Amino acid sequence: MNHIEGQDREQMMIMSLNEMVHKEAFVRIIDAFVDSLDLKSFNFSYYKLNKQGRPPFHPSDLLKLYIYGYQNGISSCRKLENASKINVEVMWLLKSRRPHYKTIANFRKDNAKPFRAVFEILYQY
Repeated sequence: MNHIEGQDREQMMIMSLNEMVHKEAFVRIIDAFVDSLDLKSFNFSYYKLNKQGRPPFHPSDLLKLYIYGYQNGISSCRKLENASKINVEVMWLLKSRRPHYKTIANFRKDNAKPFRAVFEILYQY
């Protein structure tokens, strides 16, 4: 009896992240929800670009990551950082960017009140 054979791991594949995330995946809802919000009205901190150093993440991207984490029971910043490296849905949500756990934690700390306001809207649905 023959066993089911898988694909060769060395085989090259041409596939986008968009194709790897199901059309009805919850991350697509998170993406659309956050994109529909006016984050300035919630007073999210928009970090200014420095003359030196790496550009900051946009607050909408980090908010999407946190909503995804809460939906999937991931509250640790280190686990969210790890998810951005190994989870295809999170890679799609963040457009393959990988924030450091300290960046994720600082965003949460610096935007506690706006977070509450967004989650109040989210829980109405």
